[in-house]
Amino acid sequence: MRKQTRAINMSNFLEHFFKLKEKGTNLKTEFIAGLTTFAAMSYVLVVNPSILSAGGMPIEGLITVTAIAACLGTLLMAFMTNYPIAMAPGMGLNAFFAFTICLTREIPWDAALGIVFWNGILFLLLSLTGVRTKIAKAIPAALKIGVQCGIGLFIAFIGLKNAGLVIDNPATFVSIGDLSEPSTLLALAGIILTIVLVIRKVTGAILISVITLSLIGAFIPVGDGYLTQHTSEFIGLPDNINTTFFAMDIMYPIKYFAETWDLIFALLFVNMFDTIGTLIGVSRRANLLDEKGELPKMGKAMSADALASVVGATIGTSPVTSYVESAAGVSAGGRTGLTSVFVALCFILALFLTPLMKVIPLMATTPALIMVGILMMDSFRQLDFDDLTALATATVALLAMPLTFSISEGIALGFITYVGIMVGTGRYKQVTTITYIMAAVFILRYVFDLK
Repeated sequence: MRKQTRAINMSNFLEHFFKLKEKGTNLKTEFIAGLTTFAAMSYVLVVNPSILSAGGMPIEGLITVTAIAACLGTLLMAFMTNYPIAMAPGMGLNAFFAFTICLTREIPWDAALGIVFWNGILFLLLSLTGVRTKIAKAIPAALKIGVQCGIGLFIAFIGLKNAGLVIDNPATFVSIGDLSEPSTLLALAGIILTIVLVIRKVTGAILISVITLSLIGAFIPVGDGYLTQHTSEFIGLPDNINTTFFAMDIMYPIKYFAETWDLIFALLFVNMFDTIGTLIGVSRRANLLDEKGELPKMGKAMSADALASVVGATIGTSPVTSYVESAAGVSAGGRTGLTSVFVALCFILALFLTPLMKVIPLMATTPALIMVGILMMDSFRQLDFDDLTALATATVALLAMPLTFSISEGIALGFITYVGIMVGTGRYKQVTTITYIMAAVFILRYVFDLK
């Protein structure tokens, strides 16, 4: 009797807190929506550790860190906004962390976490004061599109490189890899499989591809073992996070501000527009926008995003952000933060599959990176192709990122290109003050080599 009473009380609490009836949903629908969203984005548990470890972070514990960051970030969004939007370490942001900050700029990973921390603090302050809205409106749309698409190309390029589909060449810089290699050929097949599954709208398409390639790899001999390591353990306790927990060098960005300011800004820029785009896109599908087409709790949602990044830095991961895969759960009927609560619970439960996730080969994550890159290119269609200024700005930004192997360089060249064109064509009055300032700062950075 007591158990039944407790169940009723819990049901009443969930109904009252998340306003299920008011939003036209129920506990069962929210549960299914949560599972759907988790299935769509769970690949991050494998992909994020592989990217961060490429930047020098110790691989041990990164699966745990990723899951905890996703869980806490998603719960923040659930309880601060009551929106069915899940969060996790962002794709693109993790690539920026590993390949631009750690590898290209040769900043230690613990110092890079300090940069992430201050980025989150700044993002939070801008969200609370409303300044972030002014900044968002001041940046030209073409540059926003170019940056998002450029990050997509950058991520896809990393995927091709990891799979051996693209290799370095002293004469042409890059060249096609050896397709006779089993891992390379399997990765190519996985890319096609993933795209087909996504086109057919199969839930968890990316995860299915990762699992399929890993299973096939278990039967392909490589040296003394197999492409996918064999294991007798499928369930076990998650790894501890002692190595990364509060390991961030919080003072590094302050001591070396001259060489880190642009990285903090780049993270802020990418995180801000990635979050805004995701929130608006998912909210539109869930009918959460008001009559003006705006998200009522945008400020709280942005604050939740910023807080999640701060928390993520303290436990040891790149910026945490809203995931567009939340749209999968919305399509399944998710309408409230209860969907997000179920997603968070799934991330914690998934930790007990850590032994299984550890044997997934790098090759198997390639289709995930390629697919994410393709999806990020979707915004290019929003570009006004009749406006050569917009086309040139976006093209320079998106090409510079993979070709310089740096997201921040793409952003810098995008700003400089836009301002240069606008001034050269006599439209200098149409350029915002913020855009002028950023272009000038980036020019000075190149002139005085401030990096």
